[in-house]
Amino acid sequence: MPNDIRTIDRTFGALADPTRRAVVQALCKGPATVSELAVPFAMALPSFTQHLGVLEGAGLIVSRREGRTRICSLNPESLHSAEAWLARHRCAWEARMDRFEAHLERSDEEPRNE
Repeated sequence: MPNDIRTIDRTFGALADPTRRAVVQALCKGPATVSELAVPFAMALPSFTQHLGVLEGAGLIVSRREGRTRICSLNPESLHSAEAWLARHRCAWEARMDRFEAHLERSDEEPRNE
């Protein structure tokens, strides 16, 4: 379980940044070179590659070399642990919201002493 928690922490930590989320979204369309991925961002290439390093460290992307070009691909399996974590907690969140809604409805129905 502690290993799962570290994986989830790395996944959510990597996805906390809008640049990295945009890279993941771009890679949903298919593999791309580092240069292609960097085009929409107004930052130096070394700064951009640091973002790729975080994504790769979290296991969200994989990269390979083809000659002098580095090609990145999405690693969809890496999202499974985060997806499972969200699913486990979704039931609890929905139950809390249902109880809150019921409480609000009861509060509206109660007569007020004015």
